[in-house]
Amino acid sequence: MEHFLATWGYLALFIITTLSALGIPVGSELAMAYAGALASGHLTGRHDHLDIVLVAIVASIGDVAGSSIGYAIGRFGGRALVDRVGKYLLLTHKDLDRAEAWFDRFGESAVLFGRFIPLVRSFVSVVAGVAEMTLAKFLLFTTIACSIWCVGLTLMGYALGASWSKLLNDFKDAGYVATAVAVVIVAVFFAHRLRAVRAERSAHPS
Repeated sequence: MEHFLATWGYLALFIITTLSALGIPVGSELAMAYAGALASGHLTGRHDHLDIVLVAIVASIGDVAGSSIGYAIGRFGGRALVDRVGKYLLLTHKDLDRAEAWFDRFGESAVLFGRFIPLVRSFVSVVAGVAEMTLAKFLLFTTIACSIWCVGLTLMGYALGASWSKLLNDFKDAGYVATAVAVVIVAVFFAHRLRAVRAERSAHPS
């Protein structure tokens, strides 16, 4: 990812943030922080490689773009989409029931505050679409939340600057362990979701 960002710059950042907003785990938080560190000039010795203001803007646009796609999927696909491709997305009707109950409990503010909660921020757009939240309100709340989130992460990376490489080296061994644990967790998660999807389809074959 670091090579991708260092080589393709703003385009790479836009792609990563867009995919992440769709729920694809590509590490957008780390990408935004690293892009901020690149913008500081301490990693490359160049201050013209990336601009911190543009980094924050591009990251925010990517986050909003991915969120908007998720909203469109929920608005125009909804439960019918789960019927058709649920087994590929590892989604069930129970997932939508829980998500809609969460949205009903917190209302439209869920779109604003849900952006700051890990995992929740990945599906809040789809739920807003399924709940038929008005596009104008969705875009307003999403843009505000995504901007705060992206600006905060890029500024954090910018502030770290020269310390970025040192931090990576200091936590390199711990990073290997964390990666191994993360792989196991993801594998268990997918196995659990696959069983849930198969169980629901077996109970309701139609």
